[in-house]
Amino acid sequence: MIPFNWHYHNEFELTLTLNSQGQRYVGDNIEPYEDGDLALLGSNLPHTWMSQRKLENTEPHVAHVFWIRPDWIHAVIDTLIELKPLKTMLQESNRGLVFSPSTAKAVRACVEPMPGLSPARRMANFIEVLTILAEDPAHRPLCAPRPEQDVVRQTGHNRIDLTLGYIHKHYESAISLEELAELAALSVSGLHRLFKRHTRLSVGEYVAQLRIGKACSLLISTEKPISCIADEVGYSNLSHFNRQFFAIKKQTPREFRGSFQQMERQFSKIS
Repeated sequence: MIPFNWHYHNEFELTLTLNSQGQRYVGDNIEPYEDGDLALLGSNLPHTWMSQRKLENTEPHVAHVFWIRPDWIHAVIDTLIELKPLKTMLQESNRGLVFSPSTAKAVRACVEPMPGLSPARRMANFIEVLTILAEDPAHRPLCAPRPEQDVVRQTGHNRIDLTLGYIHKHYESAISLEELAELAALSVSGLHRLFKRHTRLSVGEYVAQLRIGKACSLLISTEKPISCIADEVGYSNLSHFNRQFFAIKKQTPREFRGSFQQMERQFSKIS
C-alpha cells in the first residue's frame, strides 16, 4: 500500500511507480496513475500518491523515489555543459511533469539494477536517467503555474522574465495586455507571440491557470467558503469563477474539494 500523505519538500523528486494503480495528487492536479507511472516534481510542490490496487496481487506495490537536492543538481549542470538541457526540464518541473510510457520503460531499465551496482555506477545510471527524461518530447505538465514559484530564470529572456514576474505578483488583479506590452517594450501582438512561444498559452489562459491553481490550493488546505476563495484569487463574480474553474478542472470547486476530502477519509479508515 502506498499511503496518502499530502506533503512537500525542498528537494526535486523523481518517482517511478510499479505494480500499482490509483490516484496521483500533484498541486492542483488529481488524476489516475497506472503501472510504470513516472513523474518529476519541483521543489516545494505538494503531492501524494494513493494506491487502489495491485496488478500482481502476490507482489508488493513498488515506488522508486529519488530526492535531488537543488544545490547539487544545479552545481552539476553548471560544471558539465553537456547537461545544460536538464536546466529547462527542472524549471518545468515546478508544475510537475509526467513522462511517456516509452521513457518510463527506458528509465525502469536503468533504475531496477541500481541496488546491485557500486556507488559510482549508480551515479552514472542516475545521470543517464536524467538525460533520458530531458530528451522526452512527450512529457507534459501536471498542474497550473504556481503564483509563489520563482519565474526569473536568468536565461537572457529578459522580456518574458519581466512579464511573468509581473503576472505572478499581480495575478489576482486585472492585468491589461497594453501594460504588459509596455513593460516588455513590445507591441501587443509582439507580446502575444513571445508569450505563446514560451508558455504555450495566451496571457489570459496563463492568468486563469494561475488563479484556478491557487484556488485549488486553498480548497485543499483551508475551509474558507468558496466565495471568499474566488475573491481572494481575483474573481469578484462567483459565477464567472465557477465557470472558469469547471472549464479548467472539469469539475466544480465543491466537487474538487469533496474529492480530496473523500480520499483523506478513505485513507483514515484504512490506517
